[in-house]
Amino acid sequence: MKALYDMYSGALLGVISRIVIHTEIAEDLLQETFVKIWNSASSYDSSKGRLFTWMMNVARNLSIDKLRSKDFKNAAKNQDIENNVDFIDEQKRVTFNADTLGLKELVTKLKPEFKNVLDMIYFKGYTHVEAAEELNLPLGTVKTRIRMAILELRKNFN
Repeated sequence: MKALYDMYSGALLGVISRIVIHTEIAEDLLQETFVKIWNSASSYDSSKGRLFTWMMNVARNLSIDKLRSKDFKNAAKNQDIENNVDFIDEQKRVTFNADTLGLKELVTKLKPEFKNVLDMIYFKGYTHVEAAEELNLPLGTVKTRIRMAILELRKNFN
């Protein structure tokens, strides 16, 4: 069995990894594949195909079964939620300090119409719609001013 594992594990892991993207799950499926190969060795018929082809089909079928399983689907949903929660927590920890970057000074050098819009959106927390209403401007104009201001900041920052 060790010889089979040494010979085919890399190729079978490649087959499994194309179906199941998660490395840990793919490695678990590789182990399950070899257990199934060991337990089902008597069902291999050399007249129907090569050993590797049979092993590859075992790996492929186990991988597809895993993807279809409710456990896998629920785990994926839970993982997505956990990743989003971690991302939100991380966002709370990272604070943006415009003074440290020198952005506040660059913003003060912008044209007043650009400066007002940037100040409202990025420093005071207004949405684009709220800023448009507050400034009595069309939403498209506010978005254009933001874009122009950011381009100007990039030019001056570099």
